[in-house]
Amino acid sequence: MTKKTEITDTVAVAGERICSIIERIERLEEEIKDLMEAKKEIFAEAKGEGLDVKILKEILKIRKQDKDERDEQETLLDVYLRAMDAPSSAPMAEAA
Repeated sequence: MTKKTEITDTVAVAGERICSIIERIERLEEEIKDLMEAKKEIFAEAKGEGLDVKILKEILKIRKQDKDERDEQETLLDVYLRAMDAPSSAPMAEAA
């Protein structure tokens, strides 16, 4: 086998592998597109039943968090809300 044949064979194998990978990614992208459309339809169904889609999305976001992360976020939210309700000695506009 000559050096040129070896390179050609190697390039052909690499080319086939690249094509295979690209085709797999393209199939996944098509599946993702289909899944996103299905998700959109589910949200439309929920909205049609009177549910608030914004709240549903917030629930999904919260469910993705682990318990410690969620607890920390809820604690910070509570602290910030209490700070906003607490009387201050000088309003922010006057402090500037």
